[in-house]
Amino acid sequence: MLFKDVIDQGNVKKQLIHSVENNRIPHAQLFVAPKGSGALPLAIAYAQYILCNNTDGENITGSHACNMKCNKLTHPDVHFAFPVAITSKVKKHPVSDFFLNEWRDFITNNPYGNLLDWYSQLGIENKQGQIGVDEAESIVKKLSLKAYEGNFKVLIIWMAEKMNISASNKLLKLIEEPPDKTILLLITEDEDQIINTILSRCQVVKLSPLSENHIKDALVEREHISENEAVKIAHQADGNWNKAIHILNQSSNDDQFEQWFITWIRTSFRAKGNAAIIQELVSWSEAIASTGREVQKSFLNYCLQFFRQALLKNYSADELVFLETSTVKFDLEKFAPFVHSGNILEINKELNEAIYHIERNANAKIVLLDLSIKLTRLLHQKEAI
Repeated sequence: MLFKDVIDQGNVKKQLIHSVENNRIPHAQLFVAPKGSGALPLAIAYAQYILCNNTDGENITGSHACNMKCNKLTHPDVHFAFPVAITSKVKKHPVSDFFLNEWRDFITNNPYGNLLDWYSQLGIENKQGQIGVDEAESIVKKLSLKAYEGNFKVLIIWMAEKMNISASNKLLKLIEEPPDKTILLLITEDEDQIINTILSRCQVVKLSPLSENHIKDALVEREHISENEAVKIAHQADGNWNKAIHILNQSSNDDQFEQWFITWIRTSFRAKGNAAIIQELVSWSEAIASTGREVQKSFLNYCLQFFRQALLKNYSADELVFLETSTVKFDLEKFAPFVHSGNILEINKELNEAIYHIERNANAKIVLLDLSIKLTRLLHQKEAI
């Protein structure tokens, strides 16, 4: 993985290269990255730069054999840890080493992929992966050994917020005092979910969302589409390259999410004062609850975005409205007046609380039904004058 393959993040690249060239590489770093901003490919490029003795800010001047191994994700001194779960292939004590073939395919095909993409790769969309104590024990054993090629050992922990408490506690000593020439690169999308004892032992490296211009230019260069189409996609991508690719390939869940959302809105609106409609909300909640938790969370995040777009439309900020619906007889402009300053904060609060509870294994059917009943009231709430 080359630094030039990572979209933007120029300041962070300079910081990382400077640390290598001045022989001041922090032993534990936490990459805090918005979705689709490129933390994983950046960490891999950084590891390659360190291991292969590359110079001049790019991975082409050092050891050819080393660079080849890194490009194929087979370098023996680059280790990975990522969320996993029991599958049909791995019946118990799942750890990352059991899924390295799938992991290499995932990075090769979609280095900016998100957690749901990874779970889909493993076929565990209905489960929640984690980095557990078995993984922590495996990491401690691997990093206690000498480097195969006599240089550094690098461990990349992707989605470090998925480490459970037992794993986090087991890795504390390693993160604080790693073996000689050992570098730990942790990647997270949610810094608040990293326990403070780990956070305090890492140097934090913050990535920024990608700019619309960088996404547009990358789409034109890498996907060979017209500039006009690239501008439209970049506007919808919210700084997320993975989302931009999903939009381009029309392979995201947005069509399904749109159907769920509009059914939900229409039913919730009709439910006020009509107890018979509540059964429809129960059925809707059961249908969404039958999907995996990551799908549920992704859907609720989609709802957050939909309400924000409706709010912008309501206040005539049309230049910021990129949402286009395909559902027959649904008009965003007609829906927008129901989302306003009098209810948007509470709608956001209730959606975020639902995401929080689903993340923590609450009964999804109950969470979604409770959210639906609250939405019934909020949609009819009038804007204060």
